[in-house]
Amino acid sequence: MSLIEAAVAIKGWHHVYSGKVRDLYESDDAALSHLILVVASDRVSAFDQVLEPAIPGKGAHLTELTNWWFDRLDVPNHASLEVPVPPEVLGRATVAKKLDMFPVECVVRGYISGSGWKDYLSNGEICGVKLPAGLSFGDKLPEPIFTPAYKAPLGEHDENIDFERVVELVGLENAKELRRLSLEIFTRASDLAERAGLILADTKFEFGIDPATGVITLGDEVLTPDSSRFWSKQAWLNGERKESFDKQIVRNWLADNWDTSSETAPPALPAAVVEQTAAKYAELVSLLTALPKD
Repeated sequence: MSLIEAAVAIKGWHHVYSGKVRDLYESDDAALSHLILVVASDRVSAFDQVLEPAIPGKGAHLTELTNWWFDRLDVPNHASLEVPVPPEVLGRATVAKKLDMFPVECVVRGYISGSGWKDYLSNGEICGVKLPAGLSFGDKLPEPIFTPAYKAPLGEHDENIDFERVVELVGLENAKELRRLSLEIFTRASDLAERAGLILADTKFEFGIDPATGVITLGDEVLTPDSSRFWSKQAWLNGERKESFDKQIVRNWLADNWDTSSETAPPALPAAVVEQTAAKYAELVSLLTALPKD
């Protein structure tokens, strides 16, 4: 089934685009042309492939957690209360303001892991940021670093870039503000995560300009298991650096059971992998949303 065929029919809205995880809709009402309905599906992707079967409850978990963070971050975001979320997708969708999105994923790392670890092993740097020698996988960095990526079209790999390339893409003032906002949000989120017994190792943000205000605005999903790497703080203190609250279980299984460089379709995920992944998403949401609001 194609992504377009998988999109839900929603009264008053028409489907315009499907990404690996999200489906986008525009209103049938011309007066609401400035809004977009963002529906988080239960689809799961890894190695730039949409996999089967889906992860039950994933879309609702991503939406709940994004809204939870929006409510705690003092920064403009794309959520709109102008019209309600349609009942067909209630709980896993957001009515949002359309933004003029920047072509940059604003990645922030507080710990060294993932693709950043590979870059560090290669040249001692991540996205042009020189790091101390002798770091081990999962180590805390001296301070969080801004390590952006160029947002590639669907089906292509994002490209890690340095700050100078961000300046070329969006201009100096915008680049500085994207870096400032990203680091500021990461610091706030890290403090909240620590109160829940978690470590925010790294995350990515996406921003755009709100055409109505001209203000740089936070969009897309925020600080979810799909966009972030959360670890148990106690496990990290015990030296366990690779178990995270996300789809790493899926990645690990695929890497062991499929040639990730192959052009063949990936195999279906076993039921146990699906169940374990769903449990990880649910556990992260439970840990964070149990925190009282400041």
